[in-house]
Amino acid sequence: MSEEKKTNEQEKVVQDEIEEEPTPEKEVDKKEPGKKKTVKEKLKDKINEKKEPSSEEVIASLQEEMARLKNDVARAYADTENMKKRLQKEADTAKKYRFQQAGLELLPILDNMGMALNVQSESEELKNYVKGFEMIYQQLQRVLENEGVKEIEADGKPFDHNTMQALMQEKQEGVEAGIVLEVMQKGYMLKDRILRPALVKVSE
Repeated sequence: MSEEKKTNEQEKVVQDEIEEEPTPEKEVDKKEPGKKKTVKEKLKDKINEKKEPSSEEVIASLQEEMARLKNDVARAYADTENMKKRLQKEADTAKKYRFQQAGLELLPILDNMGMALNVQSESEELKNYVKGFEMIYQQLQRVLENEGVKEIEADGKPFDHNTMQALMQEKQEGVEAGIVLEVMQKGYMLKDRILRPALVKVSE
C-alpha cells in the first residue's frame, strides 16, 4: 500500500514538471510589421518579378522581327541580282573580246606578209610566190574581219592620240600641223577596243 502510494506521488511530480516546462515560442519574423523595404530590397524584388508581356507588345515585337527579315531578304535578293548582272557582263565582255590574244599574235604575220607583197621583181618565179602570199594574206584579212578586227585609217588623217602613236614629226609645206604624213605600222581595232595603235609620222 505504501509502495503504491509512493509510486503515485512520483508520477504526479513528473507530470507537474511537464506542465510547468515552458512551451517553445514560434520563431518570430525578424522584420517588424509595417517596416519599409530598402532600395536594395525593392530592386531585388523588381528583378525577381516576372512580368508577362501584353498582347500588344507581342504583336509589336513580331512585326519588328518580320520587318527585319523582309529587309534581310530584300538585301540578299539585290546582292544576288547584282552578282548575276556582273557575271553576265564579264561573260559578255570575255565573249566579245575572245579573239584579242589571237589577233595580237596574228598581226605581226600580217605585217610581214604585207611587206613581202610590196617587193617588186621581174622574176616570174618570184611573182608566182607573191601571188600565193597575196591569197594567204587576203584569207587572213577575212579571218580578222570576221572576228571584228579592222584597220585604223590613219594616212592623211588628223592625228588621234587615242588610236595612234607618233614616232616622228616632220615639217612639210602645204600641210598643216598634226596631219599623219606616213603610216609606219598599221593599227587595228577589235570592235570598239584598240587592238594595236597605228605608228605614224606627223606633220609639225
